[in-house]
Amino acid sequence: MSPVVAYAQSNNSNSNGGTGAVTSPVKVNVPEGSKLVLSSNELTYNKDAQIVTATGAVQINYGGYKMVAQKVEYNQKTGRMMALGNVELITPDGNRMYGDKMDVTDSFSDGFVNALRVEMPDNTRMVAEKGERVGGTQMILTKGVYTACMACSEQGRAPLWQVKAQRVVQNGVTHTIRLEHARFELFGQPIAYVPWIEVPDNTVKRKSGFLFPSASISQRLGVGVRVPYYYVISPSMDATVTATGFTNQGLLLEGEFRQRLENGTHTLRVAGISQMDPGTFTAGSSDAEHKNRGMISSKGDFRINPRWTFGWDVMLQTDNNFSRTYGLDGINQSTHTNQAYLTGIGKRNYFDMRAFYYNVQNADDSNTAQKQQAYVYPSIDYHYVDPKSVYGGELSATMNFTHLSRDKTSVLDATTALGDPALNDRYLGLKGDYTRLSTELQWQRTFTTDEGLVLTPLAAARGDVYGLGMNSPGIGTYSGNYDGSDYATRGMVTAGLEAKYPFLITTNNSTHVFEPIAQVYVRPDEQLGGRLPNEDAQSFVFDATNLFDRDKFSGFDRVEGGTRANLGWRYTGSFDNGYRLQHIFGQSYQLAGRNSFASTDLAGVGSDSGLETTRSDYVTMFGLTTPQGISLATSYRFDEKDFAFRRGDTSVGFANDIFQTSLIYTHIAAQPQYGFTSNQDEIQSRAQIKFKEYWSVFGTVSYDINNGQFTRQGVGLSYEDECTIFTVSFLDKKDSTSQAASDWSIGARITFRTLGDINLGNVQNATF
Repeated sequence: MSPVVAYAQSNNSNSNGGTGAVTSPVKVNVPEGSKLVLSSNELTYNKDAQIVTATGAVQINYGGYKMVAQKVEYNQKTGRMMALGNVELITPDGNRMYGDKMDVTDSFSDGFVNALRVEMPDNTRMVAEKGERVGGTQMILTKGVYTACMACSEQGRAPLWQVKAQRVVQNGVTHTIRLEHARFELFGQPIAYVPWIEVPDNTVKRKSGFLFPSASISQRLGVGVRVPYYYVISPSMDATVTATGFTNQGLLLEGEFRQRLENGTHTLRVAGISQMDPGTFTAGSSDAEHKNRGMISSKGDFRINPRWTFGWDVMLQTDNNFSRTYGLDGINQSTHTNQAYLTGIGKRNYFDMRAFYYNVQNADDSNTAQKQQAYVYPSIDYHYVDPKSVYGGELSATMNFTHLSRDKTSVLDATTALGDPALNDRYLGLKGDYTRLSTELQWQRTFTTDEGLVLTPLAAARGDVYGLGMNSPGIGTYSGNYDGSDYATRGMVTAGLEAKYPFLITTNNSTHVFEPIAQVYVRPDEQLGGRLPNEDAQSFVFDATNLFDRDKFSGFDRVEGGTRANLGWRYTGSFDNGYRLQHIFGQSYQLAGRNSFASTDLAGVGSDSGLETTRSDYVTMFGLTTPQGISLATSYRFDEKDFAFRRGDTSVGFANDIFQTSLIYTHIAAQPQYGFTSNQDEIQSRAQIKFKEYWSVFGTVSYDINNGQFTRQGVGLSYEDECTIFTVSFLDKKDSTSQAASDWSIGARITFRTLGDINLGNVQNATF
């Protein structure tokens, strides 16, 4: 033991009746290596009783502990220290304890406190009539109250929620807070009693134990109660086991194992159920035809080095709709993409290799849509930009390799589906094997004249090699002269020039940039156009965003041919008061050669796109943002002859601290070739209003104008403060399959900070 020396002037009488200055040092025994720092207005030492008394603004710093009080008495004989009057003790872990009277040992490990209040670093609080520290590891509170809510400003008003317990034990070894004979109160009223409840303290990020249960309601599953148990295996591994009981279908068991390694994470999930009453579901559906159902999935993400990553996300299930029917989080999409990947990113190059398999989750027990999906093994993309200048310009290379197979041809029969034998059938995928290697080199350079004209010449060369082992489309259903050979090659060379003449206009309070743009691309006709499978260029929408693209097709299986010109302008305006404008307008022209968008295609790409004519439709977009929170975005396509409205989206939004809303109107003209025999017009709207501090109401609605029906509608109420989040919602949506487990859903969630969540259904889909 080493002595701590304190010097002070004494003004009080000691036990032998004498007064005067204390000139000898006071020796206090403390643990080896620790130093005690004490400051006060007065310090008195009673030699006979061996009591040191500090009064007036007393502050003690000792071994990471800090104490302040109006008066502190230290008894050298018993080794106890008594602090009196507005006592505050801050422990090394950040907890703050308040009391009128605190009795602790000289090592601050044992003792008791009257009228105790404890504040932890995570803003949780405990209050008790009496507290006692035992062995330096436990704090035992008598008639304690635990809450994570801030103290109410109104005198005598209870916090939003609190837990009252006969005894509260904070364990410094297990880092838990145990509340015994606990009564949960909400708005000051008791709503539940539990014999005991244990929660981790502020120093714990993970702790084994039961998590809060949740509940759900579904038309065909019935009422479900979900009880999860969380288990910490090691600092890098944990697991969750969940049991969900459904009144209609029985017990669903789920397990999830998670592991974190030095370079990534891995997750393994399993789930299964033996359905009590499959007949509740629609007869003939996969939900009704399978009694024992299950799923296993694995997901991994790993970083090999700062540039290379690899991973996977795979799922197998007993039938094609199990995960969606039971709403397994993260894998309940209508189509789940299984994939494995390897990705590398360099300073001027990029590599990505992926293998795909698609789980189509629907109620079709024959798995027709599933069998029509392709197995992709693999698809490889590589892009490289030469770091050195080549003839004053930039040289880049792009490569794609794809190999896939399919068990069943995917075709839209125009006569059966649309009742129109004059239309071509659309083949979204052919049965068999398919391999393609595509490479392209591109060079471009930018020149700026003294007058401000920006010229960018471009040259590109591309080649494709196909290995074709796919079945030919049916005779008489496709008029595009499909190439049924085993191998095919094609090439494309392009010479292009882009000219821009930007105008910069400035005023005292704004800046405007107006940029006329003209492009011309000279190239031969597309080789084998419409005679090859189209696997990756089926998604195509002509609008202002791709007006100035050299090749407007979305993938490699189609390539734009013929000589084409794109004309238009871009405008950007910025104002000092916060307003901002954006605008694009233009049109595309087929100048020579065969128009690729007018060529017959297995997938029907290009039909009714607005590019199939010599003069394309007009495309435009306009955007506005204001400092008041108002935003406007539009994208339109108008017929090139009569300016008829072909396609468009209009989005209006507003947001501030109290009110948020958005309104979206979508119009798509009839496209019989794609299965849409009439116009499609839909309005979608969402809104959220904060009508009182912490309280908000929200809603969403989607309306099909042509059919005159609501396709989605929902409403909800939410409350959120520093310790509690509460949300309740109702959502009703139309399901085109009419075989979903539920068309409507009720969701509710209440989160008590530090305690956990209570869930009823899912509130995510209806929230703003």
